[in-house]
Amino acid sequence: MSNLLTNILRFVGLILLQVLVLNNIRLGGYINPFVYILFVMMLPFSLPGWLLLLSGFGTGLVMDLFMSTPGLHAGAGVFMAFMRPFVIELATGSKEPENVNIPSLSQMGPRWWFSYTSTLVLMHHFALFFLESFSFSQFGGTLMRIIFSVIFSQIIILLLSFFFLQKPKR
Repeated sequence: MSNLLTNILRFVGLILLQVLVLNNIRLGGYINPFVYILFVMMLPFSLPGWLLLLSGFGTGLVMDLFMSTPGLHAGAGVFMAFMRPFVIELATGSKEPENVNIPSLSQMGPRWWFSYTSTLVLMHHFALFFLESFSFSQFGGTLMRIIFSVIFSQIIILLLSFFFLQKPKR
């Protein structure tokens, strides 16, 4: 299956999971899992920067349309997409790791994958929830929402990562 078709199916699947299942989970107002961002995390390393930013914006915009949140997810998605190359370079020491084109659990290993996804989920949620509150007067409550949502989102992302497992190419 081509990379384009794989990415389209991944995008549609993650958006449907988010909209139909996960958007209905709100535990005590503190846990809002957002796993649709896994789509941007799993885009190829070689993707041009402008297309990565456009993908982050488009993914966030689709979520904004479904959730009636004007620009919040688009802004957080662009921020996460912008930070992704820095996170990759920090984690691997280079902008494009050798012999690997697509970031995944099977290609990069569990330790790298966990630190990569955790960092990007934290950045996305931080931007999203502070854009939503647009105030530091509710800093404690917003920080609690970020922490609990990151933990819950990260658990679901790690479980979904096993669904997207691929055999490493040799």
